[in-house]
Order: sequence, then C-alpha cells, then structure tokens
Amino acid sequence: MNDQERNQALDEIIAARRSIRSFKQDAPPRAMIEAVLQAGLLAPFAGLAVGSRKDYRCFVVIPRDSEASVTAAEIAKRQVNVMLGGLRQKMQQDASFAEQAKDFARVMEMVAEHGLPIRNAPYYIVVAERKGFPPAEAQSLAHCLENMWLKATALGLGFQLISATGEMSGNRAFCDLLGIPCGEFRLDGCLIGYPDQPPTPVERPRLVDTMTWL
Repeated sequence: MNDQERNQALDEIIAARRSIRSFKQDAPPRAMIEAVLQAGLLAPFAGLAVGSRKDYRCFVVIPRDSEASVTAAEIAKRQVNVMLGGLRQKMQQDASFAEQAKDFARVMEMVAEHGLPIRNAPYYIVVAERKGFPPAEAQSLAHCLENMWLKATALGLGFQLISATGEMSGNRAFCDLLGIPCGEFRLDGCLIGYPDQPPTPVERPRLVDTMTWL
C-alpha cells in the first residue's frame, strides 16, 4: 500500500467513526479485542509526568457474561447515586448552578434508576492511566481511547464511551475488582461489540466555516 492509499484508508476510518449504543449478542473474538487494546497502548502518554515507569497504562476487559460484569454494574450504580446526591445538594444551594445543571441532572436521574449500560455490549473495557505530575492523565486517556475507537472502526466493531467510569477512579471496591491500587490511576471506559445496525449519518460543519489562518 502506498502513501496515497494509506492516507485514503485513514480518512475513511476517521469519517466512519461513530458512537454505537446498540450491540449484537455475539462476542467478537479475543484477537480482535486485543488488537484494539494494542492500538490504545501505542497512543501517546505523559512521559514527563510519570517518568520512566512502564506501568503507566493498563487495560481490564470485563466480559458481559462474567461475575465481574454484574459486580461492576452494581458498584457503578451505587457510585452514580452518590454523584446524584451531591449534584442535587449543590443545585439546592446555588440557583445559577441549578439552572445550568438541570438537563444533566435529568440524565443522571435516569442513570441512577437504571444503572450504567456497561452490560449492553459483549465487553466493557476499563483503561487505567497512572497519575503523575503535572497531571496529564486525562489527556493521555483521550489519546488512548481515540486510538482504540479508530481501530475498532477499522475492524467493523462498535464502540461506545462510558465516561462515567472516570468517576470511579477513587472507588475502592471498583479498583479492587480491577486489581489496581485505588487512587493511583485515573480511569475511563468503553463498550465494544458488533453494532446491531449501521450508525446513522452525522452532519458536520464545513471545515471552511471552522478554521482561521493567521
């Protein structure tokens, strides 16, 4: 494959990337999941912040039909209820904040009732990025998940971010389940599986309307 062909293939993958929220029951083979994780491992990380450590990033794969999946869902639901309680308290104390947060609060109430959708796909994957100084783990996680997302798209897999995973970075029960030290890593997560149906087209702004050359 020449440079032009590689460039075209990459453009097509980037354009095809979508959030998938409905997955088939069949689980993709382990080799495909590991290919997605390998893409995440190759993403940039904050070398200055974590130094020469080799354990700056790790992945935990939780299959839907595992006991760990049930436990993770229970822990996550409790965590969301704690978050909702704190949000409601702040909304009661600050009218301006309440106005800004009202739509988010409605979403949180639904999640608190039904739980995070971490068992909606064959695999729930948690990515753990070691904290360092200066703190840059959030940026590193974003790079990692974007790599994973593009690789999943290239393999014909569906991908959904579960951003609320980050709220469990300090949850000891959740970290114990993952087998990582509580408080030493920032977390994020995603679902991966075969998409149940093709994603709908998304309208994007034109580049010419979004850029300025100085």
